[in-house]
Amino acid sequence: MKIDLRKLAYSDTIPFSGTADLSDETLYGAKPFQSPVTYSGTVTNQLDVLRLTGEVKTTYHTCCARCLKPLQIPLSADVDVVLSRNAADEGEEEEVFHIEGNEFEAEDIFVPALILQVDMIYLCRQDCKGLCPSCGCNLNESVCSCGSKQADPRMAVLAKLLEGNEGRQD
Repeated sequence: MKIDLRKLAYSDTIPFSGTADLSDETLYGAKPFQSPVTYSGTVTNQLDVLRLTGEVKTTYHTCCARCLKPLQIPLSADVDVVLSRNAADEGEEEEVFHIEGNEFEAEDIFVPALILQVDMIYLCRQDCKGLCPSCGCNLNESVCSCGSKQADPRMAVLAKLLEGNEGRQD
């Protein structure tokens, strides 16, 4: 959605809202933005300083990192950005978005703010047991019977050493 800053000549604020389609956006090898991304906010002119404030929301579709259960995570981000036509203003403490001309795309501000809210992994619950490494059984739902006490094959030599020393007490 293009926001026309020329409207500030008639009013000190420009309210806006819109949606963005990120269904083709790939993140961590998946397409997690299957729900529409909605945003709303205002652009205000305070003593010739343009400030955009708003919020962006969506539902993030992903899987539990341990058991692969599908998850739908509500995701939102608050945005508070100073709009500047001067590229030299970017070194200040506040977040500055450089604009050229009298229009800019709201998605150029809101989409990166939303993506920065995404965590690397999500869990269905904090104590998720995950999947059995041998048979793939979901350990949250049932107990596997495959004898998952299999040792790492790289440690087999150490296991043999321990078997020989079981009866000894030093």
